Amino acid sequence: MLRLICILVFPLLFVACSHASKKYHEKHYQTLLCNELDGKMEYVLKDRTRVDCLTDAYAIEVDFAKKWAEGIGQSLYYVHMTGRKPAIGFIMDEDKDQRYFKRLDTLARKYGIKVFIIEKN
Repeated sequence: MLRLICILVFPLLFVACSHASKKYHEKHYQTLLCNELDGKMEYVLKDRTRVDCLTDAYAIEVDFAKKWAEGIGQSLYYVHMTGRKPAIGFIMDEDKDQRYFKRLDTLARKYGIKVFIIEKN
């Protein structure tokens, strides 16, 4: 009987836990930020690359914290292609993401990259 209860209850606990910490894809956060800034999502450039969000002022690359360096490179490339200011939508989830933010912030200040912090809450 105990074994049957464990077999029935364990999967329910797993499902409940998996829904409690729901993770979204980057596109979800990109949409939230771009809508808030009244930008154009997935703006296609001449070379067929795509800016995650293009506003009148900024060309924004949206990335999770651990991809901070990639975000810098892409945002600077978008400046070259659009003439807009560089920006990164920085998706932060956990305390450990602070280490990535410190790295990003150092270079963002040096190169004039605007950082929009997006919290996963």
